[in-house]
Amino acid sequence: MGVEGCTKCIKYMLFFFNFIFWLAGGVILGVALWLRHDPKISNLLELELDGAHAPSTFYVSVHILIAVGAVMMVVGFLGCYGAIQESQCLLGTFFACLVILFACEVAAGIWGFMHRDTVSREMINFYNSVYDQALTQTITDSEKKKAIASVLKVFHETLNCCGKGQGTSFLTHFTDKLGLTDLCPSQGYSINCHSRIQELFSDKIYLIGIAALVVAIIMIFEMIFSMVLCCGIRNSPVY
Repeated sequence: MGVEGCTKCIKYMLFFFNFIFWLAGGVILGVALWLRHDPKISNLLELELDGAHAPSTFYVSVHILIAVGAVMMVVGFLGCYGAIQESQCLLGTFFACLVILFACEVAAGIWGFMHRDTVSREMINFYNSVYDQALTQTITDSEKKKAIASVLKVFHETLNCCGKGQGTSFLTHFTDKLGLTDLCPSQGYSINCHSRIQELFSDKIYLIGIAALVVAIIMIFEMIFSMVLCCGIRNSPVY
């Protein structure tokens, strides 16, 4: 025999929420791996010019998400097993893990909100640097010119854009037509790359934020249910 009445109902509700939590961990892990290996992002963040790499702030956040997703799956399994076995020890350990995870998520959410534009801003600065070098006529080293042009071409082909703004986009298209450069995509896109970069990284960050909010709500319910169940087990005459 185990717990009875309302406590038994809470036991199965906790199991259900833990199962959802475990699934959420799997989803976060999957989304993080997708973001890590997304072709557009990979092409941009793996660029290198004169030893300078594209900013890796986004990848740092994604690696943290991968770790969080894996930990969530382990903790979710721990909670499910603790609820079914009605183990105070497992439930107490589960509650402690949830508190730590919740605190880390809140801290990460605050940091992410404060630095939500950092990734796109750093990438735009890197793009500006490459673009300015590509159009500088003072570079005499042909190999360096080719390297700069190839890096810029990756930006343009990946994001289907050209130039820093409308003026530079028109200028780059014009120099391509004259045969002075070969930088814009062959399809002839006129959208500037600043807008494309902001769209790319802002969309990903909002996706991460929505996932984190859903997980935080689930964690609050789980902490409440785990403590109620733990107290119910302790007060049960069977134990």
